[in-house]
Amino acid sequence: MSELFERVLLLKQLPLFSGVDTEDLRIVAHALQEEIFFKGERIFDMHDNGDRMFILTSGKVGVSIHPDPARQEFIVERGTGECIGEMGILDDQPRSATVHVLEDTHTLTLEKTRLQELIIRYPALALGILRSMSEKLRDASARINR
Repeated sequence: MSELFERVLLLKQLPLFSGVDTEDLRIVAHALQEEIFFKGERIFDMHDNGDRMFILTSGKVGVSIHPDPARQEFIVERGTGECIGEMGILDDQPRSATVHVLEDTHTLTLEKTRLQELIIRYPALALGILRSMSEKLRDASARINR
């Protein structure tokens, strides 16, 4: 299986890109960059600038909302096939959490500026992301209204 095909499949499984057409996902897949983080590192801290998102291709991280970035009190753990930092590439708000590396972790990253460039060149990509966000909001609303 080709690396590009695997990246497209991975993107399709993420809530942020689930509504994006496969052809547009191929464009995004080309923009992804590999990055490695080691156990004990922090990928980002709460209040940092949200300049990129991370797709975990292996490893595990813990997400903390404790004001002290050194504290490892996790509200959730994320692993292979999951995403962190995606809100930061959609808005101009600072990071809402700190992410600690619990196991050596390989990621595919997408920079905010690169995504913005792609959206300008391929507007259908933005429509797909909006579809995905709408689905997430509908799901959240349905859970609240149960």
